[in-house]
Amino acid sequence: MERVVSLNVSQLDATADMTLPRWQQGGKWFCYGEHAIFSRIGGAGDAVLLLHGFPTASWDWSRIWAALCRQHQVLVADMLGFGFSDKPKHYPYSIVDQTDMQQGWLEALGIRRVHLLAHDYGCSVAQELLARDQEGTLTFSVASACFLNGGLFPEVHQPLLIQKLLCGPLGGLVSRALTRQVFDYNISKIFGPAHRPSAAELDDFWQLLLYDNGRGILHRLIRFQEERRCHRHRWVGAMQTAPQPLRMICGTSDPVSGLAMAERYRTLVPDPDVVTLEGVGHYPHYETPQKVCEAVTAFWASI
Repeated sequence: MERVVSLNVSQLDATADMTLPRWQQGGKWFCYGEHAIFSRIGGAGDAVLLLHGFPTASWDWSRIWAALCRQHQVLVADMLGFGFSDKPKHYPYSIVDQTDMQQGWLEALGIRRVHLLAHDYGCSVAQELLARDQEGTLTFSVASACFLNGGLFPEVHQPLLIQKLLCGPLGGLVSRALTRQVFDYNISKIFGPAHRPSAAELDDFWQLLLYDNGRGILHRLIRFQEERRCHRHRWVGAMQTAPQPLRMICGTSDPVSGLAMAERYRTLVPDPDVVTLEGVGHYPHYETPQKVCEAVTAFWASI
C-alpha cells in the first residue's frame, strides 16, 4: 500500500502539569492520505515512538511524557480512528494500515533509528514493525522494542464480554448503543484494584472516545483481534528472531493480557526480559508512571 504522509509538526517542550485540553493544544496534525492524524513531538535525543492501545489514545502516555522527553525525542500519534485523529465511518481499519501510517510518518520526519514503546493495540503495530525491519523494508532501523500489556499471543488473550459482543454479528449495534455507564465499568475493571480511575479521568477517556463519533466505529476497530490470529506466526516469529533487545513490562492484575501473557512470553521468546508490576492492571504507564519510567529508562540505558 502506498503511504502518503505530509507534515505539519513542530518540536514541543514537555510539561509535567498536563490536562487533556493542553495535550490537544500542544499537538499538531499531519495527513495520512486524506485523513488528519493528531500527533505530538517533544524532547531531543534518541527517537522513541509511543504506540497506544484500544480504545483509548496517545493521551494514555501523558503521565510519562515529560519524563521521557527529558532524555529522548518522543513521538506519538493517535492512530486512525482513535483520539483526536479522523474516524472515517466505513474505513477498512487494520493493524497493517496503522503500521503503514506510523512508518510513513517516521520516514517523512527523516528518523533514522527509533526505539518502540508499545501498549495493547500498539503492541501489534510494534510486532509488524519488527517484522518489516527484519525484512529490510524500513528506511529506519528499530533499536529496541518494549511491550506493555498487549495481546502478543492471541491464544492467551482474554477479551472482555463487551469486546466479544463488539466482534460479533451485532457489533455495530453494540458500538452505537454503548453507554457511559458500561464504558466506565469496563475500563475500570481492567485497572489494578488500587489504581481505579477517578470520575474525572474516566471523563477524559470518554471524551476521547466520543470525539468525531468514535463510539460508532468500535466494532470496526476491534477487528484487530482477528488480525492477531491471522498474523500470529509472523508477529510472534518477529519477536523470536528479533536481533534487537526486547523487554516486556506487565501489570499482573490485568484480566485481559496480564500474568498469562507474561508467562507465555517467558516460554516463547528467547532470553526473555520481563518486568512484572504486582497489583497493576492493563494500563501500567497510566497507573504507575514512575515505575514504568524506571523500567523503560533502565532498559534503554542497558542497550
